[in-house]
Amino acid sequence: MEKHWYDYLWIVSLAYLILGFFNILFAWIGLLCFFIPLIISLANGTKGYCNRYCGRGQLFGLIGGRFGLSRKKDVPLWMKSKWFRYGFLIFFFVMFFQMLWNTGLVFAEIHSLKQAVSLLWTFSFPWDWAYHGTLFHPGVAQFAFGFYSVMLTSTVLGVATMILFKPRSWCVYCPMGTMTQLICKAKSPKLNDSK
Repeated sequence: MEKHWYDYLWIVSLAYLILGFFNILFAWIGLLCFFIPLIISLANGTKGYCNRYCGRGQLFGLIGGRFGLSRKKDVPLWMKSKWFRYGFLIFFFVMFFQMLWNTGLVFAEIHSLKQAVSLLWTFSFPWDWAYHGTLFHPGVAQFAFGFYSVMLTSTVLGVATMILFKPRSWCVYCPMGTMTQLICKAKSPKLNDSK
């Protein structure tokens, strides 16, 4: 099977996680993973990003499939259900807007910069080695810490479901996948949830 440039986007996902470990400001690059899937879905009415360009899905496929770190079990039906996927999307949005709120408080100088990464929205880890100040307002770094927390948490969830189930099980309940699916359904009402 012929390889294309987009078959190697897993390198970008891996590089993102590594760069954010050493310099938190690289976390801003992750916004591309939010906007590009939405733009593709709005423009084409397809989940082209999920199916072809998602480096994270490729990374899980590589680690779980080629390296055999997946049990390759079917995802439970409850995880595929609308209530779980939409519930997780709502939860994700609540956490995302809480991150924006905290960023706003730093920009408003109500709170000071918190150099920490939260994992699974619960556990906070000091991350001060990844930021030593810049010309930018500390709010820029606060957003980066929060956004990296979101990306790292979703990666950890993806790895956990990759190990327990099939390699790309994260794709079943990925918030971006759910959002792009909703956009596709709005553009083409005949599209059902199984696609």
